[in-house]
Amino acid sequence: MKNNHSKGPSQRQLRAGELLRQIISETMQRGHFHSEALMNISAVTVSEVRCSPDLKNATAYVMSLGGGDMDKILPALNEESYMFQKEIGRNSSMKFTPRVRFKNDESFDEARRIEDILKSVNIPKDNPEDE
Repeated sequence: MKNNHSKGPSQRQLRAGELLRQIISETMQRGHFHSEALMNISAVTVSEVRCSPDLKNATAYVMSLGGGDMDKILPALNEESYMFQKEIGRNSSMKFTPRVRFKNDESFDEARRIEDILKSVNIPKDNPEDE
């Protein structure tokens, strides 16, 4: 019996996630959306796609490059997810077409907050014990 207590995604999940990221990005570039909120989708990028272990569900993390209104874009993307699923089914050889949902990628904002915290910490430059 295989011990499945690994800390991260499997190679299979990583490969599938990267394939899905490419297909979703290409679909966004082509456009043809019904929602008006997605008319300027070129300012949105897909930073990562994470797949469930069975590859039946995927979460696409997106972010706006120009600080666009993600409050309107995210619900519109999730409403149009069927179109992304159709493109994934067409352009991949996966056994199942994963159900895609979109989330806001906050990793860059979090990294900026951590960086600001680290900059605000006062570290004495001269250590008297070193003398």
